Amino acid sequence: MKRTFSIGGVHPHDSKISRGCAIEPLPLPPTVYLSVAQHIGAPAKPVVAPGDKVKVGQVVAEPGGFVSAFIHSSVSGTVKSVAPRKDLAGNEVMTIEIAVEGDEWMEGIDTSDTILTEIPDDNKAIIEKIRLGGVVGLGGATFPTHVKLSPPPGSKCGMVIINACECEPYLTSDFRTLLEKGEQVVIGAAILRQVMGNVPCTIGIEENKPEAIEHIKAVIEKLSKISPKYQGISVLSLKKRYPQGGEKQLIDAVMHRQVGSGALPISVGAVVQNVATALAVYDAVLKNKPIVDNSVTVTGECFPRQANLLVRVGTPLRFILDYLGGLPENAVKVISGGPMMGRAVSNLDAATLKGTGALLMLTEAQTRRKPASNCIRCGKCADACPMGLEPFLLNRLAKVDDLEALEANAVQDCIECGCCLYSCPANIPLLDNIRLAKGAVLRAIRARATKK
Repeated sequence: MKRTFSIGGVHPHDSKISRGCAIEPLPLPPTVYLSVAQHIGAPAKPVVAPGDKVKVGQVVAEPGGFVSAFIHSSVSGTVKSVAPRKDLAGNEVMTIEIAVEGDEWMEGIDTSDTILTEIPDDNKAIIEKIRLGGVVGLGGATFPTHVKLSPPPGSKCGMVIINACECEPYLTSDFRTLLEKGEQVVIGAAILRQVMGNVPCTIGIEENKPEAIEHIKAVIEKLSKISPKYQGISVLSLKKRYPQGGEKQLIDAVMHRQVGSGALPISVGAVVQNVATALAVYDAVLKNKPIVDNSVTVTGECFPRQANLLVRVGTPLRFILDYLGGLPENAVKVISGGPMMGRAVSNLDAATLKGTGALLMLTEAQTRRKPASNCIRCGKCADACPMGLEPFLLNRLAKVDDLEALEANAVQDCIECGCCLYSCPANIPLLDNIRLAKGAVLRAIRARATKK
């Protein structure tokens, strides 16, 4: 039997209708908008001003704290403004606006297609390159990678896991990256493995991607003959199950270890990185290339042209859709991400971030919710919850705003995967209610910590 996680999960239809679309570069837009909040942690601090000339790969914002990351210009041109601008949710965020003029890159960045395989031995220098490259987790969380690769004293990594599950319906950019840039991904994995002490590295791929599984196995075999640094890397075929790509769920599937409530993966000896992050590590360390672009799936049954695009960070969403023919008339919702964990876009003039992985168009029939009825106490939401929570109870506590009981029942552990909502026969908006309650509890926890 294929391995999978041990608690909960659901089986939504794949809908990988863009899986056959090779990654193609999107033309440069006239203007890019670089948010300073493209990572978990403190926003970056702008270091450019209106009128400044910049090149591709030039630092335009520096980390604002320990958990923060550099922001680099994704284009060459002139800085037009540094001012608040609305993001995809309509919130004002400090943004660096750059008018595009040509495509001139910073000196020292290797933009060739030559694949480099010689990994340097200095791990501290490697981590510093990753930090200077502004590399963050590109699986959705955007946690600064250099911080994750520097575990606290007393913590020891026993395995690096590369998350290649891409378990959300519709998303295919990681799948295409494995097929088209598999060597770079494996080299990036080898770099991560070395930094963490030459521990074993497992690349977890769901069984519905057999081409990727076979290709990455062949790449590992080829590279392992070049250098012993590529030995100790293996591919694990996983059962198709959502949310297999959740960090704690993937650790459970690969290592059979449970990460405790509020604990980090390193507590069980695991460091998890996404496929796109492994590629970004390769680029930063061996090509001196910071994160200035990423692969974005553009898809939906109502969208006439499926695509996987290589997009410069800060590209307006509307520019992407216009390039592919425009927003269809019957598309009533655009989601950044997948249908389970993605967020609705309320502002198509917003720009992509480092962590933008997909734009999904849905019709009214696909998004219309059925009327909610009373809970029938069937327990399906609890059976589906991959965190072992009781969504029906959390929903009831959220209605009466009982923050103390919500915290006692671990609402803060909710990963907002949507399995509860997906499985509820009464159509109760469990995810919406629990997400709001989780936010209130986390604010209360932070306020309590500040008072101490």
